[in-house]
Amino acid sequence: MGARFARIRPIDVDHARAALPRAFGRPLGERLVRAALLLLAAAYLGYLLWTFDFSPARLYEGLVSPNGLFVIAAQMVSWHGMADWQYGEIFTALGQTVAMAFIGTLIASLVAIPLGFLGARNIVPIGVLRFGFRRLFDGLRGVDQLIWALVFVRAVGLGPLAGILAICVSDIGSLSKLYAEAIETAEKRQIEGVRSTGASTLAVLRFGVLPQAIPLFLSQALYFFESNTRSATILGIVGAGGIGLQISERIKILAWDQVAFILILVLAVVALIDTLSKWLRLKLIGREAARG
Repeated sequence: MGARFARIRPIDVDHARAALPRAFGRPLGERLVRAALLLLAAAYLGYLLWTFDFSPARLYEGLVSPNGLFVIAAQMVSWHGMADWQYGEIFTALGQTVAMAFIGTLIASLVAIPLGFLGARNIVPIGVLRFGFRRLFDGLRGVDQLIWALVFVRAVGLGPLAGILAICVSDIGSLSKLYAEAIETAEKRQIEGVRSTGASTLAVLRFGVLPQAIPLFLSQALYFFESNTRSATILGIVGAGGIGLQISERIKILAWDQVAFILILVLAVVALIDTLSKWLRLKLIGREAARG
């Protein structure tokens, strides 16, 4: 029988499928279940669109109304009165945004290093303790930076401090998790080599683990600094300092040309930081890892 099946050619299967389509089709019960699921998904999608008032008429109105996107786009490319645009405030706020991202990322990176060791499987053998730290990381990073910013604006008041704290707390959770994973990938041979000299536990961590993990730590911190520069722009809108406040104030008075100018500056700064970050990561961990 094996020899008979071996002589069956793909073209023979195609002919059989064309002659007996039902024999090659899905069972009736499976097709009915698939059809019912598709209908249910379509009905749920339609309900959501109706609930959110998502309609072509509303979209069209949002495009062509006096305050619609077409009018906003036209005002963004038509710049007037540039001599009165308060460049000092804009550039000061932009520098403040970059500083918020840098300070928040730096503090988070330093705090995340010891926490990363406590969450690493090859460092902390006690499963319950490691589980507790891992869940702490998930809790900190599971809350969006914008929510943390609202909390800290209420706690410490308006200004950059609230933004720095929001970035710091959120990044501590994310970086601690990434650092723990980086520590877990450390080569055992180097660690065992240091341990074989009779070194203490701290010495093993210092000379066996850290030299392998530090390049990854720095690479991840650089990436987060780049990302936080963008995030800090949004934090300012809720009162956490930076360029976001300047954007919010100009949106309120419909100064779309100034909004466009500020957005161009933000994009330029982010692009510059992105380029520098990629170059530094390339130097630290190599070309292939930097691409990843």
